[in-house]
Formats: sequence, C-alpha cells, structure tokens
Amino acid sequence: MKKIFFLLIISFPAIAVPAQVSVKNLRLENRINPVGMDVPTPRFSWQLISGKRNLMQTAYEIRVTDKSGKSIVWNSGKQITDQSLYVPYSGGPLQSATTYYWQVRIWDNQGNTSGWSDRAFWQTGLLVTNDWKAKWIESGSPADSVNGPALLFRKSFLIKKKIISATVFVTAHGMYEASLNGKKIGDAFLTPGWTSYNKRLQYQAYDITDLMAMGENVIGMNVGSGWYRTPLAWNDNKNLYGKKLGLLLQVNIIYSDGSRETVLSDNSWKTTDRGPIRFSEIYNGEILDARQEIPGWNKTGFDDQSWQQVIEKDYIKSNLIGTYNEPVVKHESFHPLRIFTSPKGEQIVDFGQNLVGWAQFRVQGKAGDRIIVEHAEVLDKNGNFYTENLRAAKATDTYILQGKGEEFFEPHFTFHGFRYLRVQGFPGEIKPENITAVTLYSNMHPSGHFTCSNPMLNQLQHNIQWGQKGNFLDVPTDCPQRDERLGWTGDAQAFSRTACFNMDVHNFFSKWMKDVAADQSEDGRVPFVVPNVLGPMAGGSAGWADVSTIIPWNIWLAFGDRKILEDQYQSMKGWVGFMQKHSTDYLWNTGFHFGDWLFYRPADDNDGRSAVTDKYLIAQCFFAHSVQLLVNAAKVLGKQDDVQKYSDLLDKVKDAFMKEYMTSSGRLVSGTQTAYVLALQFDMLPDSLRPQAAKRLVNNIQDYDNHLTTGFLGTPYLCEVLTRYGYDTVAYKLLLQESYPSWLYPVKMGATTIWERWDGQKPDSSFQTPGMNSFNHYAYGAIGDWMYRNITGLDTYDEGAGYKKIRIRLHKGGNLNYASAELETGYGKLSVYWKIDNGKFTMDVEIPVNTTAAIFIPATTAASVSENGKPLSDEKEIVIKGSQGHFLEIQTGSGSYHFSAEAAK
Repeated sequence: MKKIFFLLIISFPAIAVPAQVSVKNLRLENRINPVGMDVPTPRFSWQLISGKRNLMQTAYEIRVTDKSGKSIVWNSGKQITDQSLYVPYSGGPLQSATTYYWQVRIWDNQGNTSGWSDRAFWQTGLLVTNDWKAKWIESGSPADSVNGPALLFRKSFLIKKKIISATVFVTAHGMYEASLNGKKIGDAFLTPGWTSYNKRLQYQAYDITDLMAMGENVIGMNVGSGWYRTPLAWNDNKNLYGKKLGLLLQVNIIYSDGSRETVLSDNSWKTTDRGPIRFSEIYNGEILDARQEIPGWNKTGFDDQSWQQVIEKDYIKSNLIGTYNEPVVKHESFHPLRIFTSPKGEQIVDFGQNLVGWAQFRVQGKAGDRIIVEHAEVLDKNGNFYTENLRAAKATDTYILQGKGEEFFEPHFTFHGFRYLRVQGFPGEIKPENITAVTLYSNMHPSGHFTCSNPMLNQLQHNIQWGQKGNFLDVPTDCPQRDERLGWTGDAQAFSRTACFNMDVHNFFSKWMKDVAADQSEDGRVPFVVPNVLGPMAGGSAGWADVSTIIPWNIWLAFGDRKILEDQYQSMKGWVGFMQKHSTDYLWNTGFHFGDWLFYRPADDNDGRSAVTDKYLIAQCFFAHSVQLLVNAAKVLGKQDDVQKYSDLLDKVKDAFMKEYMTSSGRLVSGTQTAYVLALQFDMLPDSLRPQAAKRLVNNIQDYDNHLTTGFLGTPYLCEVLTRYGYDTVAYKLLLQESYPSWLYPVKMGATTIWERWDGQKPDSSFQTPGMNSFNHYAYGAIGDWMYRNITGLDTYDEGAGYKKIRIRLHKGGNLNYASAELETGYGKLSVYWKIDNGKFTMDVEIPVNTTAAIFIPATTAASVSENGKPLSDEKEIVIKGSQGHFLEIQTGSGSYHFSAEAAK
C-alpha cells in the first residue's frame, strides 16, 4: 500500500503542474546527433523554450548514458550557472567508435524546473591513430593519373549474426563516393572535402546499420581526382598533394551477442579502371561513358575475377581528423526557365539563377550518342553563350549514351558555376522535364532572414545569400566557375560577418581557420589562399592575411564560442608578429599587398580622381586592427600579460601611422574614401580629428555624386563608418544608388548573385575584362552586415557575444516604411519587425529565452511609447533606462513585445 501511495505522489505533479519551460534543440559541438566526432572533450548546447518574459536559466544538470539509459557515463550534478552553450563534458575518457546518449534539465529564475529533455546522442570517431586498423590501398593501374579515369574499388564480406550497429569510417586521396549493396552511403558529395591534406585529412563516419544484410554484403567505392591532384590555380599546377588515388576504409560492427568485427581496406580488395567516369577534374568537368557501365559491380553476386588486386601502402595516419563541419550536399533544384536557340543557332538552357552545382539529364538515344554540356553565367549583348570569363576552365561535361532506354546522367567529382547551359548533341528536342539543375554547397543551416519595403534591396539580399551558397562549398571560394575556385583569405574575411547572419557558418569557418593556421608559415606569414596551392611565399598581404584575426573575432561575436579564439590564438599572434618583424619603428611599409582590390576607376580619368589608396597606408591600418583584435581576444581568454603587451604595441602602431600618413590637421596622404574609412573604422586618428575626417569622407562621396569608389577592403566598412559618425542619410544614398558604381547597379542589370566588379557588365551589356570578371563573387556582399545591424538593428554586445546580450538599434532612412529580420541564435529565434504607417511607428520584437536585450526605440520620451497597447511605464518586465539622442533605451529579457510610438519626422 505504501508503494502505491508513493507512486501516486511522484506521478501526480507531472500531470497537474506542467513545466513552464522546456529544453529543446540539443546540439553537441554545434551538431545535431553527430556521428564520427573525434573531439575528446565535446561541448553541449541547448535552447530553452517558454512563452514567459524575462526567463533565465539559473542552473542545469546533464547526464550522459549508454543506449539503455541505465548505465550513467557522467552526471554533471546541478550546476549553478546560466550557461547553456558550449558546456564541456567533464566525465571519464570517452571510447572510440562508441555511441553516447545525453539529456539535460534546467532550473529558471521563476522557480520552475524543466523535465528532462528528449535524448540526443553522438558517436565518437577514432580518437587515437592506433584505432585505425585499415590499410591505405591503391590500384596500381598505369591509368591512375590526373587525366585518367575514376577508379572503382570493391570488397565482399559476410554477416552471419544479428547486428546492433555498423559504422564505416572512410577517407581518400582524391574524392570518393561510397555505396553498400548498391545504395549510396550518406548524402554527402565531394568528400572528404578540401583541407591542407598533408597536414589535415578529414575522414567521414556513417551509420550503415540499416544498409547491412544478413549474408553477403558489398562495399563499392568510386574514387576520382578531386582537389587532391586535379590542376588548381594556374600553370598546370597539378598533383599538389600526391599523384595516386588511394582509399582508407574501416567498418566497425557490433553484434547482438556483444562480439565485434571490423571490415578493413587491405590487399583483399579488388579494383578496376574500366568504369564509366573516363575523366573528371574540378575546372574542366567530367566525361562519362555509359557504355562502360559495369552492371552490379557494387552489389552481391558480381564476378570480380577479372579485377586487379589492390596494393597496400604505408602512408601516415597521424594527419587524419574527424569531420565536424557540415558536408557538401544537394539543396535546391531548378527546372529550366526557358530553352531557346541563340542568334548563333545554339541550344541554350536558362535556369534563371546563377548557381553552383551541376545539371542532371534524362535522355534516350543511340549507343555512342555524345551530349556535350557547357556552363556559363551570362549571355553576351547579342544573347549568345559567353564563356570568356571562365579563362582556361572548360567547365564541360560530356555524356556518351549506352543506348538502352532512358538514361540518367549527372557528374560526380566536379562542380560548376552557371545559369546557362549550351547543349550539343542532345538526341531530339530538349524538353524542360529532361533537365534539372541541382545546387551543391555545405549543409549549413539557414539562420538569418531579411526583408524590407524596397524590392531592389530584397533582390540584393537574395544575391548576397546566393553568392554565399555558391561559394561556401567546403571552403570559402572566391568564385565557383573559372580556373580558380580558391579559398582567398581577403574575400572571406571581408564577408565573414555577413556570412554569420545568413547561415550558421560556425563549424564551416572553424574548420577552415584550422587550415589557415596549418598553412601559415613559421614566420607568421598567412597565405593568399587556403588551402595554400600557390606556394610558401604567396602570402603576407594586408587585408588578406588579417583573416587570421578577423574571422576568429567575428565568429566569437556571432556565436559566443571562445574556443575559436583559443584554437586560433597562436595563429593570431603569429600574424601580428610577422607584421611587427617586417616593420621599422612600428611602420609596416614593406612587402607585396593587393591593396583596395578592384576599387572604382573612372573610365575617363582626366582629372586624376582614381581612388588609388596608398597600399602601405592600408597595411598600417590593418596592422593596427589585427593588434586590436589580438588585445580583444587576450581579454576574453584572460591573458592579461598579452593585453598589456599588445596594447602598448597598438599605441606605437597608431603613432607611426599618424607620423607617416596624416598631416597635423588630420588630412590623410591618400584622400580616398577607403583611406578615410579604414582610418576611422580602426580608430587610427585622435578623437578630436575624427569628426572632420568623417566630413572629408562625406565630401568625397558627394564629389562623386553620391557614389562609392571603394574596393574589397574599404567597402565592408563604408556605411558602418558613415552611420557611426551620424551620416545615416549619406549611407542610405550610397546603398540605394542605382547607377555604377553601386550595390544596386548589378541588381538593375538583372544580377542574381554578387559580382566581382562593380561594372562586370556595362550599361551597354558589354563586359569588363574577361581575365577577372566573375559574376558570382561575394566580397561586395559585405554590405549585408550593415543592412542587418542598422536597417533592422539586430546586433550583439561584445561583452555578451553570441547574442547573450542583444542590442536592437535601428537607423531609419531611405524612404523605407518597413523592414524585418529574423536570426536563429544559439539561444533561439531573435526577430525584429518595424513599420511606419500613417505617421505611426510600430516595432515587434522577439527575444530568446536566457538572454537580455537593450532596445532603442525611435522616440524621445517614455510617455510617447506604448507596449501592447499599455503605457511603457506599466510594464514591470521592462526597465526604462532613459533617452539617448533620438532614441529611448529600454532593457528587458525574453518574450515577445509590440511597441508603438509616433513616427519621428
């Protein structure tokens, strides 16, 4: 009787008093249920869900168990803290290739205790090198060369007992596609991704339990050249990491009786070079001959007696790392917008969007029919197919038909940047149902959304996002179409903060920045491109090498993860040390620099107005900026000695700037927009001289009839500086300018992505120089950051990075009558929507749980503002801080709010 009474007591509260807060969206190392995580001390994150205002976590408890939930691996106990992101595992050593389950519950500041969350899991990777029992294998085929065919590998093995779990760990020298019993393993493409292979080679882990069968099973591997040995950059720069394709694979199997088995790559595997992919290369495309299909080669029952035995190789495994960033997968599909014949009589397919990926074909024809598919971003002024801007890249896929009914074709180990296809040899009429364009990019979660009352700005935002999608393909490439497609560091740092709004690039950049550090020279020189395929001396340019300091700091601001500062701190110090070593009396005026790349040059420069900014002035500004970011990082990490050391260095760098590049009245030796923008953005001038420097910047803009003249380095900060110094009207004039050079000129010309040049296509529809004229080049899309943080006001305080402490301070202008933004932060959804209607300003705000926000309402007094129809002073959840200029500052916590005020004139 007592037992029954006890059960009633503990079950009753769960029914009668539901929790006021729940815990959802569990992530480990910012991934949902990751497999193959080789981090020995992973970190847990979660979100609190509640409709209540001002809700904060006060404590948490995490428990980690085995699959049954009965065996406790680790319990954190009740920890008194509001931390809900990146909480480190603190239990005993984790075991390799093992699945762990975890839950969390929290206590809040309103007396509630959540229930335990749903269970999440992660599976560890191979945590130490000795866990790899597999051998590297190669084909030994004389056809195994950069211009040769893709190779096929296969292995047959038996399963005689019931399986509990099976995980495959796999990587390659080259690119691979894996299958089990004829079915593709995973949804990733272009694996193992691109890293500095000799130092960091990723492996992938896949749960293949559901693909396994009792009896015979077959693993099939298709391996192509990929980034490993395909020519990259220029001058036939091939075989950069090695000359031969290779494979490393290990399957860890656990049976229901507790026994274990491994299936390994070793000399028992078979291989052939007679498969259908006869050629595959990053820039030049793929040749696929369906007549050489080998039916059933990756399934059971296939006779592989004629295949060769592989060769085992003794390559190092210490460079193997798990994959913790999101893989490249397929995303949107596009059907043709139109199929037409060009003035030259060529068959052209238009998908309406400049995208990155490839085209899929369904076709019927005769054996030996050859379909040639070429890719282009634009048509020329006459409406003909234009590929000159691809330079040496052929960007051509060739399909040779087998002649047996309907056939399906798509590439495997290449990708293309295109809107248009030129199709030759297609048997019969091309119909829309025959062709689909499929996008490929890293599987980052879309996190930010922006829209406003100006359709052209909405198209600009569309172009920014599609430039990011197309160029965030495992590494942040500069462009996806020509013979380049490299991880240019200057482009990436300029765009990084914009990127952080549009997508969850946390893991994407964390992975790439490790390659930045890996390819950094011992003297601190940071390469122009990462992975570095241009040589050891191709680095050290101001604004490019500063990627080593700028991106870690921007990731910290956006996601509040101090680990990237910890991981990159030595790299940051190394780059600052390089600049210091190559300076004289703290003036850095040596070495090669790209400068303000692709700045505006008037076609008729008779008055000498070209916006040529002294490259060493730029270098000194970025020298100071990187030192400042290093000081900031040292403060976050608690490195007080470094704070003092580099603060002293910063003062000396700025003093050297003023002595060399500034007159006593504050005039700069370069009078360009970029010179004043960088000097003001990086606080290079004394406080007293900054207002007049800002006025000189404005005068320069007005001299150019409210047009910008900045390039890659000045553009990201242009509107930011104008707003900072009270010139919102000028910033909006620049943003909304529709004639060249401007952000909206390409929009007006029909762009669907960001262009490399302000005038990639001229008003008469002719093109800029084809040697450097990409139509998908995201750097100038850096204006997005200003749009999100100023038009809608969404921002985070440095001391509450990752939107723990939110700031919402919008700057109206540009005749906009509404704007909205949503951002999925680590804590949950943050959103702002404002509009002006009939002289009334309204603003809806949603603040996620476990955060606080300072909201600046465009009003002068609290009495003029209402919240949800009530006087602001009646709302106990809101603290009125007072007026700041044309704003009323209030502070609050989580919840949804509706503010109204008279619109300021």
